[in-house]
Amino acid sequence: MNFRRGNVAAIALSCGAAAVIAGAIEIRLSAQSPASTWQFAVSGDSRNCGDVVMPAIAGEVRRKAAKFYWHLGDFRAIYTFDEDITHQNDHLAQPLSIYAYENMAWQDFIDHQLSAFGDLPVFLALGNHETIQPKTRDQVLLQFADWFNSPVIREQRLKDDPANRTLRAYYHWREGNIDFITLDNATIDQFDATQLAWFDALLKRDLADSSISTLVLGMHEALPDSISSGHSMNTSIVGTESGRHVYQELVAAQAHGHKHIYILASHSHFFMANTFNTDYISSHGGVLPGWIVGTAGAVRYALPPDSKNAVSPMTNVYGYLLATVHPDGLIDFDFQKLDESKVPADVVGRYQPGFVHWCFAENTQAR
Repeated sequence: MNFRRGNVAAIALSCGAAAVIAGAIEIRLSAQSPASTWQFAVSGDSRNCGDVVMPAIAGEVRRKAAKFYWHLGDFRAIYTFDEDITHQNDHLAQPLSIYAYENMAWQDFIDHQLSAFGDLPVFLALGNHETIQPKTRDQVLLQFADWFNSPVIREQRLKDDPANRTLRAYYHWREGNIDFITLDNATIDQFDATQLAWFDALLKRDLADSSISTLVLGMHEALPDSISSGHSMNTSIVGTESGRHVYQELVAAQAHGHKHIYILASHSHFFMANTFNTDYISSHGGVLPGWIVGTAGAVRYALPPDSKNAVSPMTNVYGYLLATVHPDGLIDFDFQKLDESKVPADVVGRYQPGFVHWCFAENTQAR
């Protein structure tokens, strides 16, 4: 479903790079004419069948000439084996131990998912599965340092503070008149005081900067009190309180700073627009445009009870959100549903048609 600029505004008002070369990644974004429209793509949760689905997403995103792809976390399952890994020919012949799986899972994500994007920039957010024991936040930052510390992210960080050389899972970068902000809520202690202080300072700068018209936030778990609240930052007290702080700051940025605000998350394995259309949010400052797009290969979840209040909720689908950015900073969002025919032939050959079909037909919560 296409969410045109007028639709997004009406919702808000009515409700109140990675080029893989010799193992290294370099992300750079080309200059964009302020008079032209351009596109980016976003989705998250590529465990379970991501090695099948993500190459299909990459092919479509590249075909549509999107400027970058934003992955909102959960690269591999970690707590158990991903089905796509166990169905690779080598592992069918000789099954993996859980120890061997945990040691190779992230490299598999790089080899079979990120590499499919070729020289298209990819930005990563941290998901909760990236911190399941024995994995830690520090380990994922080391494994994916080429992405979390890519040139465009590093240059923006040093522009903000020349003394800041700390690698973190939250960051931002500016593209024309838009500030793209990746937040880290992968564990229940987030957003912590350090991240909130960073966010508040960034928001203050953006509000004072007339050249910034739009803020687009990407994160793994949805901010609190959404339609998907049962699987969001509401699952911890710290998450609820800190997430509400971020949401209210964004409401103020839209109302008083006259910025366009868009909030993207995954974590729940379905698609949904207008995810903040709830009674709580309506009575606490108003509804901001929000999407959940956890549709990049993970086992598909049933829709939550209040999904009738969302726009175009869909389960048992794979796909991504295609965003069209206009010169004035307004953005159209259009969910691109993938079908089995979009899986590249070499991927079908690697897994055989039977498993590819299983991913599309049976990788659901019901199983």
